[in-house]
Amino acid sequence: MDLHPSLSYTPLSTISLPFFPLFSVSTISFFHPRKLRSLSVCSCSSGGKSLIRKPQLNSRTITTPVPDLRDDDEAEEEEEQEVDGDDEQQSAKKPSAFHSICAQIEKLVFFKRYDEALELFEVLQLRGGYGGVRASTYDSLVTACIGLRSVHGVKSVVRHMIDAGFTFDLYMRNRLLLMYVKCGMMVDARRVFDEMPERNVVSWNTIICGLVELGSYDEALELFLVMWEEMPEAAPRMFATVIRACAGLGEVFVGSQLHACVAKLGLYEQIYVSCALIDMYSKCGSIREAQWVFEEMPDKTVVGWNTIIAGYALHGYSEKALELYYEMRNSRVSMDQFTYSIVVRICARLGSLEHAKQAHAGLIRNGFGLDVVASTALVDFYCKWGRMDDARHVFDMMSRKNVISWNALIGGYANNGMGKEAIKMFERMIKEGMAPNHVTFLAVLTACSYSGFLDKGIEVFESMFRDPKMKPRAMHYACMIELLGREGLLDEALSLIKDAPFSPTTNMWAALLTACRFHKNLELGKFAAEKLFGMEPEKLSNYIVLLNIYNSCGRAADAAKVLEGLKKKGLRLLPACTWIEVKKQPHRFTFGDKTHPKSTKIYEKLDVLMNKIVEQGYVPEGKPLLPDVGQHEQRMSNSHSEKLAIAYGLISTPDSTPLQLVQGHRICGDCHRAIKLITVITKREIAVRDASRFHHFKQGRCSCGDYW
Repeated sequence: MDLHPSLSYTPLSTISLPFFPLFSVSTISFFHPRKLRSLSVCSCSSGGKSLIRKPQLNSRTITTPVPDLRDDDEAEEEEEQEVDGDDEQQSAKKPSAFHSICAQIEKLVFFKRYDEALELFEVLQLRGGYGGVRASTYDSLVTACIGLRSVHGVKSVVRHMIDAGFTFDLYMRNRLLLMYVKCGMMVDARRVFDEMPERNVVSWNTIICGLVELGSYDEALELFLVMWEEMPEAAPRMFATVIRACAGLGEVFVGSQLHACVAKLGLYEQIYVSCALIDMYSKCGSIREAQWVFEEMPDKTVVGWNTIIAGYALHGYSEKALELYYEMRNSRVSMDQFTYSIVVRICARLGSLEHAKQAHAGLIRNGFGLDVVASTALVDFYCKWGRMDDARHVFDMMSRKNVISWNALIGGYANNGMGKEAIKMFERMIKEGMAPNHVTFLAVLTACSYSGFLDKGIEVFESMFRDPKMKPRAMHYACMIELLGREGLLDEALSLIKDAPFSPTTNMWAALLTACRFHKNLELGKFAAEKLFGMEPEKLSNYIVLLNIYNSCGRAADAAKVLEGLKKKGLRLLPACTWIEVKKQPHRFTFGDKTHPKSTKIYEKLDVLMNKIVEQGYVPEGKPLLPDVGQHEQRMSNSHSEKLAIAYGLISTPDSTPLQLVQGHRICGDCHRAIKLITVITKREIAVRDASRFHHFKQGRCSCGDYW
């Protein structure tokens, strides 16, 4: 029987891990119900000491006045005793007014009208006095601050509680802790936690979850160790959270120790524990173990399915992920918006338009059509497929949009060569009050670069310097270098590289090298290429661009030296692949491919096409551009994978049907020229998504403006 590698017997005592010192190890016979293999697990006792430095927790109470909270009658009685004469009647009304405001605050919070509740609290503060505010009112105010993530509200409420001499019992300390955590005030949260005179499982859960959400995984694991010693009975409730911390750190061995405890304690029935294990193994690169945990789940919920599908997609197993999606659908598990957003992203990677359309239909059918996460995934997908009308329709239908939604659409317009539309959407985004981020500016600069909007690009780039938080990064510099290079301003592009406030990146030099290829600037191209060779000696595409520069300048001897150098380095470019989807089925073609069942008809159609475009002025590329095939083969231009895919699309679809291709490499100049002419004689639109950008061919023109 084949045994899973993760179940091989390894005594935990031989592993030097942070968790090991906490567990007294005993090798017990734990048999996996499917593999029947003994597993060494820890006994999960609280004995032993940790090798990790234990955080020093301060047990002091919060240093604020904490008299006993008086009830309402006592408060009124004392207040009445403090006044005399004509002021007696006015003072008696004051607590009643406070109680009325407090009741209104609590009611507003109950109906989730948090803004109004905090505004009313400001009115209460202006009235002065503190004795009339009840604990339940403070509790409601905490809820309002959490709901709004209002740091100002948090400070205001806490200040009022301290000035009122409020007594912080365990419940209110936990609420205060939660408020700090949810509002991202982790320094204050940790201070409150350290000063708690007593803690319960809620206290530990709140602070550890907060640290994990913040990304402080090491600190979260350290606190978990302390909790294990102080309150071991609470540990099982925290497994899902600390396993997430292991995933964040990439600590698969620590996660495996926790998995062993989960197995011994029989916690597989806790859905979120199993899902956390699947996620941890997936993110740590152990997809087989993730699948194993999934298979052992007694109740496979939508969360479990989503996690394993996302895990396979994360590691590039898109076909397997899509297969699991259909298996999930057949199992009649109710899908949610996250299921559809994952599947749409898988379809984008596979280039499967029809499968994505089905997911889109399911999204609408199940009432998730307006969900921001799923809708943004759809916008991104349609943009990557060049279907900008569909992308815009989904975007316009969204009831709520976030910055990611805007970025997806603006970036889609940019990559599809629709620079004017991208800039219009950017201006609309600003007008509607949505703050752009670095990704937004990258999309706008890309739009300017791809569309040749030099002045607008400079304007946007310079505007970034006016905001200290939005200063251009290397990716923005690379876009500007590409834009300057496109316009032939190579000296200015080089100056921008030299004047950058950081070391030039590979993307910056690559942008300059591409510009040199386009403008046939051999000397500057050699300089940029040498910089890239020093930074990325194994990246083949850099050598290919230099090779193309030599060829375009008629330097055959230098091109031969580059080829010889590639052979010595053992570098070889795999033949380019092109995919086309016809009737929901993807078809893959490579150079000179004759494996397709319809190869004979494909080549017959291609011969007819090539003869017709020759009549239109097409001249086959005679220069060797790729190092993986010989010159004779390269002159067989009708064998390029793009042309084979187009020929198959033409014989397999009705006339006037647009064709959409996905190319694994950057499209070659020969195919680029040929496809422009093919659109003229066939009157078809052809879209090609290559490794660089989208190319929309229509009536003899390309959206890239012949610069890519």
